[in-house]
Amino acid sequence: MSTVSRCMSVRGRNVSLVLRRNTSRMFSNTAVKNASSTPVGFIGLGNMGANMVTNLLNKGHSVHVYDVSEAALRTAEERGAMASSSPAEVATKADRIITMVPEAAHVREVYTGSNGILSKVQKGSLLIDSSTIGPAVAREIGQHVCDSGACFMDAPVSGGVMGAQNATLTFLLGGNESEYEAAKELLSSMGKSVFYCGDVGAGQAVKICNNLMLAISMIGVSEVMTLGQSLGLSPKLLNDVMNVSTGRCWVTDINPPVPGVKEGVPSSNNYDGGFGVALMTKDLGIAQDSATAAKCPIPLGSVAHQFYRLLTNQGHGLKDFSYIYQLLQDGTPKND
Repeated sequence: MSTVSRCMSVRGRNVSLVLRRNTSRMFSNTAVKNASSTPVGFIGLGNMGANMVTNLLNKGHSVHVYDVSEAALRTAEERGAMASSSPAEVATKADRIITMVPEAAHVREVYTGSNGILSKVQKGSLLIDSSTIGPAVAREIGQHVCDSGACFMDAPVSGGVMGAQNATLTFLLGGNESEYEAAKELLSSMGKSVFYCGDVGAGQAVKICNNLMLAISMIGVSEVMTLGQSLGLSPKLLNDVMNVSTGRCWVTDINPPVPGVKEGVPSSNNYDGGFGVALMTKDLGIAQDSATAAKCPIPLGSVAHQFYRLLTNQGHGLKDFSYIYQLLQDGTPKND
């Protein structure tokens, strides 16, 4: 058992007593209904977080939000959320808080900064981070939360912006298993699957493995599509055939990289929206660092990281990660 988990287990006896006194953490039909009226905090209103907040509101939750963007805060207010001036203020208004921010530095600031959550956190609060930050940083933040008398779970997501929009995300939880049901009740308002993966950091480990596979498969499909067109094949035909054959994968089914193959996906919208190149580059860097620490070779992952680093350095970081297809066309992505 990790240091964080031991801390959570020891403190958890007291924390759980606090939680059990709160009827919103119990799971009869009446209690679940009450849970929806208990305030929830949410920090981070980007492409993912804004949609997640909308789904919480649609399920009847009262949501206190914070983001560094005033425009994002105003949009959330228009949808029914209540804006706060800092993460600390969110912590005074909710004892269940979800964070969804881009990078580890942002997570550290949101939790441990001078106006961070932990400066005002209520004892026994359940703090869930859905950012992708890697196992080591999750354990670091988990220890700070534990020392503050609260409970921390890392809960990165899979499903992308479309999953956030449609409330079909998959949540990957790491933390004290005794808090799984409390977390699941809340996260189910935003997703269709909630997996308990192990101690703090385990959710992050599953996430970086999944995203490593996703990046490799996107590059593979893009390469195949480039070859197919060179051989005179229609990309739509090739994609349709793969979707009923052994080459089927999430990329061909949900997010094909060739414009016009499927409507409503980033490649058919100038690669706008979706999961950004820069974020994929960041996640692949985390996977590379984790693999190095574990002395585990990931040759395809290393190559994928370099492909996405190249795209990011060329100024395409905000494009959907399917934009890698354009790089493979002639080695130089088209101008935005």
